[in-house]
Amino acid sequence: MTENAAASSARAAHEIRLAFSRLRRRLRENYGSGDLTPSQTSVLSRLDKDGEASVSDLAAIEGIRHQSVATTVGVLVERGLVTRRPDPEDGRRQLVFVTESGHAFLEERRRAGEGWLAQVLETRCTEAERRTLIEAAALLERVVRR
Repeated sequence: MTENAAASSARAAHEIRLAFSRLRRRLRENYGSGDLTPSQTSVLSRLDKDGEASVSDLAAIEGIRHQSVATTVGVLVERGLVTRRPDPEDGRRQLVFVTESGHAFLEERRRAGEGWLAQVLETRCTEAERRTLIEAAALLERVVRR
């Protein structure tokens, strides 16, 4: 890698991280927390995206202690956003999955956030700039794909 390539890669990484941090914060402001903590939101979103999992699996994926995830799941169960069922392959374990209420909760938040962002893009960007953002999103998707 040349010096210029290394410098431009470092600058791009910095600028993208800052922009995503600010965007994430603004999205959260516009869709509200629904009284969930970031950890609760993360677990709920992970289950929605990846499907059912045990508390142990969630702890490993989220990189947090088993007890913390168990507490988080307990709150989500109380709110009716997730529920548990026995693991058909190991009766000692329970699997956690998102309920219809949980799916609806997440979808409402996504719609609110995307609605806010679409409005901002409509009022602050030209059509050409929006096309550039679509192309940039495709590049970022390629970067994060495993």
